[in-house]
Amino acid sequence: MIYLRTFAAIILVILCVAGFLGCYPKPVGPMGPNGQALTWEEMNKGQRKEHMRIVVLPQAASLFGGWRPERFAKVDCTLCHGLGAKTGDFKMPTGHLPRLSGEAFLGPEFAKHPDTTRLKLDHLVPMMSEALGLKSFSLITRRGFGCYSCHLGPTGPVFGN
Repeated sequence: MIYLRTFAAIILVILCVAGFLGCYPKPVGPMGPNGQALTWEEMNKGQRKEHMRIVVLPQAASLFGGWRPERFAKVDCTLCHGLGAKTGDFKMPTGHLPRLSGEAFLGPEFAKHPDTTRLKLDHLVPMMSEALGLKSFSLITRRGFGCYSCHLGPTGPVFGN
């Protein structure tokens, strides 16, 4: 009887996890023609720009401004997109941001910039993945929104970004 309960509990946990993981991409944008919010992939360029302006940018500004207020007193699209934001090129990942090492656990990044790396891993990446309705990056599957969604690796895009 105990084995049956344990087995049932394991199955329930697996189904809950599968259900949770199946909720991506999440609808985070404006209402679509069917009356439901759009996912990031379903939004057109104008809708994405508006979502970035009213949802993503304020969150990034708050995070960076709270961390280093003197450096990030004014945050705009160029923080992440560089000059591309001025020309309408919002493609990510971008060469505007520092290239990352490509190491699985970001050893060189932690050695050189531990505070920045920790802030981004613990706060920025989860915040942005949630704001965009995308699943966070997993080292196991090597998929999802993570550091390399914005930064290039040593030789270019990494993990299919």
